Amino acid sequence: NYYNQLILAIVSVITVGIGGGIYLVSNLGTGPRDGLMVGLQEKTNLPIALVRALLEISVVTIGWYLGGVVGIGTLLFAFGIGPCVAFGLYLVDKTFG
Repeated sequence: NYYNQLILAIVSVITVGIGGGIYLVSNLGTGPRDGLMVGLQEKTNLPIALVRALLEISVVTIGWYLGGVVGIGTLLFAFGIGPCVAFGLYLVDKTFG
């Protein structure tokens, strides 16, 4: 069912975002994209949600330009992961901060 797939995609983006917030706070190192996100956020002082969203949208745009497939899941992730990471960081701060 299409609606079940859509719900699963949304829940997955939220889960990845919250998980990203949790692991970023642990200070055990970041992956390449998260490291770029943190570095750009520190240099620009823009909100982390905006920086991550701009990174993901840039990657999707380049991938599409190179011939990649862009579907609804790709767009959900690109536009949703930034706010979800910011929410994950907020939750960790409120829970353990």
